[in-house]
Amino acid sequence: MSGGGQGANGAGGSKRHRHVLRDSIHGISNKSIRRLARRAGVIRMSALVHEHMRAVLKINLKCLINDAIVYTQHANRKTIKTMDVVYALKRQGQMLYGFDSGSSKLTKK
Repeated sequence: MSGGGQGANGAGGSKRHRHVLRDSIHGISNKSIRRLARRAGVIRMSALVHEHMRAVLKINLKCLINDAIVYTQHANRKTIKTMDVVYALKRQGQMLYGFDSGSSKLTKK
């Protein structure tokens, strides 16, 4: 006798709810955009700026991710590593300090 599964009789189990896809750039909240602007030195922002900032951020992230994917594919990997993003930022002229390729490790004498 077979197990208690719902295999060949076509009954099917309970279904999951489908996740509604939306533009994921709206996951970046207005508060996050305001926080980034404060870090850049902005004192006051109009409420209309948020959508424009999201559009600019989407363009920059798309270019960055495409460059990181090129580095990943060149290394014959399927996972983007931290250094792929660092090299992509360096290629775009934006240095990210605090990440090293590991070549300057201290050696014991």
